[in-house]
Amino acid sequence: MDVSLAHFLQQVLSNPALTVTTLLTLGVIFVNGWTDAPNAIATCVTTRCMRVRSAVIMAAIFNFLGVFIMTQLNASVASTISNMVDFGGDTNAALIALCAALFSIVVYSVGASLLGIPTSESHSLIAGLSGAAIAIQGGIGGINMGEWVKVLYGLVASLLFGFAVGWLVCKVVTLICAGMDRRRTNGFFTYAQIVGAAAMSFMHGAQDGQKFIGVLFLGMAFCNGQPSVTGVMIPIWLMILCSTIMGVGTSVGGERIIKSVGQDMVKLEKYQGFSADLSSALCLLVMTVLGIPVSTTHTKTSAIMGVGAVRRLSAINFGVVRDMMLTWVFTFPGCGLISFVMAKLFMVVF
Repeated sequence: MDVSLAHFLQQVLSNPALTVTTLLTLGVIFVNGWTDAPNAIATCVTTRCMRVRSAVIMAAIFNFLGVFIMTQLNASVASTISNMVDFGGDTNAALIALCAALFSIVVYSVGASLLGIPTSESHSLIAGLSGAAIAIQGGIGGINMGEWVKVLYGLVASLLFGFAVGWLVCKVVTLICAGMDRRRTNGFFTYAQIVGAAAMSFMHGAQDGQKFIGVLFLGMAFCNGQPSVTGVMIPIWLMILCSTIMGVGTSVGGERIIKSVGQDMVKLEKYQGFSADLSSALCLLVMTVLGIPVSTTHTKTSAIMGVGAVRRLSAINFGVVRDMMLTWVFTFPGCGLISFVMAKLFMVVF
């Protein structure tokens, strides 16, 4: 399969289905950078370690680096996404179904973000691909359970692992700093949290950027008449393109989501913000290396809950947590249903 940039541009100009797929994929990447990036920098902003604009610029840069560098080192998350569903042997129909899946993700994600609620583009993507695969294959035979089960692992691991590591890191930090002068420790954690937020932004790009690289790469394969991307290396130009779009999306910011994640759920001090950023970045690193797609939103909010639990359970605003959980629970059936319907409609129209 020819994966050169020149060949790709030629196909985009000559194949309307690939054109739409490419635009929708880049649109989803942009929305992801716009809505998920605030989760990476929320604690850094709300503890007043950085101003919003400076934090957004930093997040955009490290999102870019996370997508580009990590995909070259370990592209297992992209591979998992590419092999998670089977769109069948008709690659033209498969490309149309892929368009429908991406369309459903944009609709669902934008709708949720306008309400100021953190969304999980990761789960929207998984639900969208699954709904489209079921539509085109006429049943669950379109789901590769061997890969899809990793999603379930990630769903549980991001919650439990994020909470546990957040609690552990914050507990260790509390014990180490016990008896120290608060003014000196605050000065240290101001800079330490900036580093932690940068690490979180990097891992956000590494996780979510790879997911959408996998989708666009799959669309390229369909356009070339190949039903899968097994054994084909992801080209560097594709990494650069996707990482740039995510960085631009991040630069748009999302102050309402920063408030929802960083202020409403738990009132954090600087050492707590550092603990949440470090623990969630570590969790994302482990999941990325293992090739398990997880939600950065799930991971970060779980880490914040773990950090809050060190002080007392009442420090957590469970009303906000409940609203977020309900949103996540509705993502799979909601986005999956939209994708299923749109895939059926797109196949009739096109």
